[in-house]
Amino acid sequence: MKKVLSLFVLLFLFGCALNNSPTSKVEELLNKYQMLDEDIKNEIDTITDKENLTDNQKDRYKKIIENQYKNLSYDIKDEEIDGDKATVTVQIKVKDYKKVIKELDEEYKDKEYTLEEYNDAKLDKLEGAKDTVIYTLELDVYKSGDEWKVDSLSNIDKKKLQGMY
Repeated sequence: MKKVLSLFVLLFLFGCALNNSPTSKVEELLNKYQMLDEDIKNEIDTITDKENLTDNQKDRYKKIIENQYKNLSYDIKDEEIDGDKATVTVQIKVKDYKKVIKELDEEYKDKEYTLEEYNDAKLDKLEGAKDTVIYTLELDVYKSGDEWKVDSLSNIDKKKLQGMY
């Protein structure tokens, strides 16, 4: 019985150690985006509130961002640990919304339009976006006590997650 109990304790400790690595913390963060946890939903609200949109447009825009995050795929490429600091390199694949906006801006550059018309057209294009893009993120992770934590994402990394870089 002691052997079985010892085995379970070792497996538990080993499992905890695996969940406390720089890579596991980056995966945890990216999974929060995919699962749209409460922090991510609040971030989406902040993004949409900054835009000059009607209520209907805000709802559409929220769904676009939520779908972007849900469909985010990633591949951890490297982990470099230097003492209490680490860098995790990850490639993400998202819809290329930046390309869609550039095309729309080109289409609208010589037109007369209202902001509401432009925003409706932008949302239509974003909803229909099919092309994807791959970005590389270099995420900083640091050790606080015995726990690894991912540093705050830069604005550029956030734009990459949104497909708007």
